[in-house]
Amino acid sequence: MLAQRLITAVILLAVLLAALLATSPWPLVILLALAAACALWEWLRLTWPEQGVPVPAIVAVGLAILIGVLLWRVTDFPGYRPGDVVPGLTNQWLILVVAVLWVIGATALVVQGKVDGRSQGLALSIFAVLAVWAAWAALVQMFLAHGAWFLVSLLALVWCADIAAYFTGRAFGRRKLAPRVSPGKTWEGAMGGMVAAVVWVAISTGWEGSFGQALLDRWSWFGLILVTIALAALSIIGDLFESLLKRRAGVKDSSHLLPGHGGVYDRIDALLPVAPLALLLTGTGAP
Repeated sequence: MLAQRLITAVILLAVLLAALLATSPWPLVILLALAAACALWEWLRLTWPEQGVPVPAIVAVGLAILIGVLLWRVTDFPGYRPGDVVPGLTNQWLILVVAVLWVIGATALVVQGKVDGRSQGLALSIFAVLAVWAAWAALVQMFLAHGAWFLVSLLALVWCADIAAYFTGRAFGRRKLAPRVSPGKTWEGAMGGMVAAVVWVAISTGWEGSFGQALLDRWSWFGLILVTIALAALSIIGDLFESLLKRRAGVKDSSHLLPGHGGVYDRIDALLPVAPLALLLTGTGAP
């Protein structure tokens, strides 16, 4: 199992690195679209009220087709970039609404910790479509506006929070964070994850084009620390939210698309709520 996880992780990192370093933005935009469609399919499998129907797959394919058509249509215009269609469709309301739903709605569901059955399945399925689209749009815009290093440094914030929370929790964890949703997570682990995220972002401010530098340009050092803590906390909410959905659905993994790692949603659950808020906090999105 460990060898399988390592092989899958190496392949995923190699594909991501190749897309980030490509001379054209298209490989990463398409890779993000593929990941979005897979994650949406997995999410809908956990929440769709009626089990055993092809609706999740149909909706996920529909999202992928919609993204593809929108990207293809803008090629008729001179000077286009793959993300040019995104601002007009999403920045007016969608990304802000989704960010609020993550901060208030998803957090409330995690705190309540109701893991019995698939109640509110239709509402959560609609939220899935909006949340996945907003995350894709935010990541594409930040990549096109700031480049690969900006995106990598943002991903590193989520990775640092996740890894530090795991090891801090194992070493010092005593008080359960959300026992009905994820018994293994602790308040001590969450604090460790937030501290690690702040340390990473503070260090990365010294590198040109990083997410940390963009935050510091827009906020003071105090503001940067608060923003980073908020993003790290939201990444934990994203993780717990998926755990809640999986417990309600009675499954361990969102799918088996990634050998040894579960599904795509399992890998990006913490990133989905972070991306829209990061876009708003850095002022990247066009009005």
